[in-house]
Amino acid sequence: MTSPFNSKQFLKTVSSGAGVYRMYDAGGAVIYVGKAKDLKKRLSSYFRSNLPNVKTQALVSHIANIDVTLTHSETEALILENDYIKQYMPKYNVLLRDDKSYPYIFLSGHKHPRLAYHRGAQREKGQYFGPYPNGGAVRESLNLMQRLFPIRQCEDLYYKSRSRPCLQYQIGRCSAPCVGKVSDEDYQEQVRLATLFLKGKDQQVIAALVDKMEQAAIDMKYELAARYRDQIQALRKVAEQQEVSGHKGDMDVIGAHYASGLACFHILFIRNGKIFGSRSYFPTVPAETELPELLRAFMLQFYLNEDAKRTLPKEVIIGEEFEDLHELEQALLQSLGTRVEIKMRVRGDRAGFLRLATTNASNAVSSRLAHKSTIEQRFELLEDVLALNFPIGRMECYDISHTMGESTVASCVVFNREGPQKSEYRRYNITGITPGDDYAAMAQALSRRFDKIERGGKVPDLLFIDGGLGQLRAAMKIVMPKVAELDKQPILIGIAKGESRKPGLETLIMGDTEQAFALEGDNPALHLIQHIRDESHRFAITGHRAKRQKTRNSSTLESIPGIGPKRRKALLQYLGGLQQVKSASAAELAKVPGISPEMAQTIFDSLRG
Repeated sequence: MTSPFNSKQFLKTVSSGAGVYRMYDAGGAVIYVGKAKDLKKRLSSYFRSNLPNVKTQALVSHIANIDVTLTHSETEALILENDYIKQYMPKYNVLLRDDKSYPYIFLSGHKHPRLAYHRGAQREKGQYFGPYPNGGAVRESLNLMQRLFPIRQCEDLYYKSRSRPCLQYQIGRCSAPCVGKVSDEDYQEQVRLATLFLKGKDQQVIAALVDKMEQAAIDMKYELAARYRDQIQALRKVAEQQEVSGHKGDMDVIGAHYASGLACFHILFIRNGKIFGSRSYFPTVPAETELPELLRAFMLQFYLNEDAKRTLPKEVIIGEEFEDLHELEQALLQSLGTRVEIKMRVRGDRAGFLRLATTNASNAVSSRLAHKSTIEQRFELLEDVLALNFPIGRMECYDISHTMGESTVASCVVFNREGPQKSEYRRYNITGITPGDDYAAMAQALSRRFDKIERGGKVPDLLFIDGGLGQLRAAMKIVMPKVAELDKQPILIGIAKGESRKPGLETLIMGDTEQAFALEGDNPALHLIQHIRDESHRFAITGHRAKRQKTRNSSTLESIPGIGPKRRKALLQYLGGLQQVKSASAAELAKVPGISPEMAQTIFDSLRG
């Protein structure tokens, strides 16, 4: 392959020092970022006549320009390389699209603190424990904490509005501080023990509870002693289940598997000798990339990611050696101030963890490949059913949701040959129509979707309408004129519900001919259509319910003169909800901070007018 780039002229001026290079295509986009101990030597290797790697040949054929940045060391080059990869997301680099934020367990700073799931900015006062590898690990931990420590997990609004204990108190999972069933001192002691447990100090918690049990027995408070005994037994059982080895330190164990162009890195997060959680990551992999390069890119982007606010372990266990392993250790120390030791060829417990992580990575790849194969098969069968002479690339489905015409919402969901593309989903709040007019709602949603579409825009190959012939005709009137001048026009298909809305009895209606037909209930092509239809329905009804709840919570109070956002919030929080506000007397309303007796009377009269 010949490159349009004048490599000979460029290489004459390149330094032999350490640094980072960026390769650009003819359009000025960065297509690859790399680093080298010797830039001249590394860049020269790209322009040999006998390049062995297909990926490198493809990369070189697109190079139009190269920039280099010199650094003082390989460690600095590694840090800069990672920054550039995050900034430019180059086509030929391995890319890890990691979460921007990780979930935490939050212990609030209230008089009676609550335990809660938290993700995002840490603005509220209190303690944050984590981060956890995923939301499931947080919810599992919160469920465990509820069994071990009777601390509230309810929302503040619910907590403030209680006049009697809730079900959580009845089943022994909350001590009901909301209605004074526990003293402040005893509640704070349980909070202190829960804090120690979340910090991994199990034995300290058990020792404290043993002392309390013995003292309660001496004081002949046998019921209290029995409660402490049960709590100690539960804690010991949990500690035994969570203990994975005699090793008390922190480790990340990374299992890797790469097959059929799909790579998975499965990480076991071990903290204080316990499995804190696990997670699989699937980076975007350019063709013909080898596993050591994948592992290097993954670890570089995963650990040199300050945005994630991830806790770093003392050790990282891997099964494959890769270039720049020791430079990555130095980069972590220099960039994040944490010394991390990367280990290979481990034995004993560590080898067992590595085998477990690798097995999980292999299973994850097999499962995803099987899912892709199933999706692909369904697409091919749908193409056969519709007698298409082109492959389906993009499908969209639209649905309308409302309650007796209230809070109408339309949904658009998108599928491609990899399945649902949730980042492409859209909701449309429908306004200005006769309540309950589904045809007008569908027309408005499709107008907003296709009004500004241009050549080269995202036009679906198939556009499904969840509805019968009337809905389909309304959609055809809107869509076809708007896409008439485009390079391609979507095929519109209506999905009419079957008898009793039973799945498998749907009727499909072609938009151009209005021909109706049905598929057998066990046809995989129908399963694909049902999947996108059900996803559209779920997405629409979720948006509708949220909009309806927001409207019902605010509209009644918003219509009262003098009631702005602050007073509305004070009323709802102090009294516990809209129904409680409606049933309150004028005297009770006047007790709300910021509500005068005159305003209370105005609210009372307005709500009963």
